[in-house]
Amino acid sequence: MLSEHGAKIAPNSYYAHKKRPASKRALRDAELRVEIRRVYDANMFVYGAAKIWAQLNAEGIRVARCTVERLMRDMGLVGNRRGKTWTVTTDSNHD
Repeated sequence: MLSEHGAKIAPNSYYAHKKRPASKRALRDAELRVEIRRVYDANMFVYGAAKIWAQLNAEGIRVARCTVERLMRDMGLVGNRRGKTWTVTTDSNHD
């Protein structure tokens, strides 16, 4: 029994799983990861999931926004966030 993480798995189940071909989702995810990374890099690492999703769909790559969000999260990609700006209304250098 294989039990690296505490769950007992029969060896034949483990090797059957290893031998199984990649699923359609895994294959599609691999293709999309390349495209997401390309768009992310081309836009100076500031695009978030919504803009990358819009760019991919504009290029004819049909993909759901939640899929882009999931893959970006898995890849550790984060878009730039705009912070709140404020105007100083008092003069700190008054005498």
